[in-house]
Amino acid sequence: MTVLDESLQQEVRSAMASLLGPKTTIRLGAWNVRTMFDTSKTAQVTSEMRRYRLDILGISECRWTGSGRQVRSDGTVILHSGHPDQHTRGVALIVSKEKVNTLLDWEPLGDRLIRARFNSMHCKLTIIQCYASTNEANEEEKDQWYEKLQQTVFKVPQHDMLVIMGDINAKVGADNTDCERAMGKHGCGVMNDNGERLVDFCMTNNYVIGGTIFPHKTIHKLTWKSPDGSTINQIDHILMNGKWRRSLQDVRVYRRADVNSDHYLLTAIIKLKLRKAQKRSQHRKHLDVAKLRCPKTNKEFCLELKNSFSVLAKSVDEDLNTQDKWENIKKSYVGAATKVLGYRKRGNKEWLTPGTWQRIEERKQLKAKMLSTKSPRLHEQVQKAYKDKDREVKKSARSDKRAFVEDLAEKAECAAARGELSTIHKITKQLSGKYTSQSAPVKDKQGNILTTESDQILRWVEHFREVLNCPEPEDPANPSPAERVFDIETTPQVRKRSNLPSKP
Repeated sequence: MTVLDESLQQEVRSAMASLLGPKTTIRLGAWNVRTMFDTSKTAQVTSEMRRYRLDILGISECRWTGSGRQVRSDGTVILHSGHPDQHTRGVALIVSKEKVNTLLDWEPLGDRLIRARFNSMHCKLTIIQCYASTNEANEEEKDQWYEKLQQTVFKVPQHDMLVIMGDINAKVGADNTDCERAMGKHGCGVMNDNGERLVDFCMTNNYVIGGTIFPHKTIHKLTWKSPDGSTINQIDHILMNGKWRRSLQDVRVYRRADVNSDHYLLTAIIKLKLRKAQKRSQHRKHLDVAKLRCPKTNKEFCLELKNSFSVLAKSVDEDLNTQDKWENIKKSYVGAATKVLGYRKRGNKEWLTPGTWQRIEERKQLKAKMLSTKSPRLHEQVQKAYKDKDREVKKSARSDKRAFVEDLAEKAECAAARGELSTIHKITKQLSGKYTSQSAPVKDKQGNILTTESDQILRWVEHFREVLNCPEPEDPANPSPAERVFDIETTPQVRKRSNLPSKP
């Protein structure tokens, strides 16, 4: 490795450094949402994430195709890994805006696993989000899933705090005889085949099943409810390596979190919190010059600028140099523009209307009522009302999306009539879905995806060295000189002035 490569790596490390405090906490969540390939579902999930103050939320059954990194308008980042071309299975990690800069690297591992690594003071934090095969799946499929999980775990650095979470489809029960190191006595139900596999995996790797070591009400431990409401199980789990077991402060379920899923939100509190990333330098604000197209605003701006120049002319100092004079002129322009035009607002418009959010809130209230209802007859009535309200939410969300797209199309049409190409370009990117989507397509020479920023920078260095530092060709090109033809049409006056002969 050259000195340049080492210096580049050092610069990348210092830029990504975001050390964490040892006395604070982070909140993690794991949730099977059934699908995020649905109108407004992503907005609902991120809304619930903010409501429960989660720093990182793991998603099972994301159902997005391919893998990539998407930045939402609210600043949250979604890392997803799914099937190449089918909207099935899929996993994702949603990182809050405040914790995005602590992300060191991440790796998509198919449609059932995704790994991400975060920076901290005393240790790094690695999170593996899972979606395991069901208990009814064949033995070969289960073996393959646990083998892939084991291979992923082997690659995690030894000193990292490791959290494995998601819909593991395993019932471990409450009997921890001979496996006290892997689980506590506060599990639910009776252990099934997937539960035995999970406990064996934890015993082999010295992991602990977080949901079994904290005493809570049964309703705060069960994570899944069958569609008919007759069966409730604890099949979603959060695991942690035994070395950091004492850092796990609590694991519990929140039943009122609602995105129309048959799974409940499972959360964990960890003592070592990802430190708030250093604030980036303030971006230069842009004046909203588009307002000058309005004749009334344009006239108001000209009047304000004229008044500024009048004041400046009265207080002019003849001893000022050119730079000071320019600063005074610039100050007058900027002051007038700031007062009349203001600054351009950044960010994307939220396309879900207040009416849709109101219906989502009403659906939450119906779910809370359904959970607290004891009478089977009333429960059935409330459940029917909940399903009807969910249909209203989906219909309203589709209507909002349609209105949002039509509004953008109308703005693009008006911009085209005025010749505003930059506005058309922005709207086109927004309509095509590429406005906030960012992926990491940089690959090494073998075709492997490079997920860390330092590896990507070094790959670009390697690429440009090969492209730009080519040796001189042995046989340089030697083209024959072109024939000089000057058939230029000129007027008699030009020919006379240029001392050219007159045309015959």
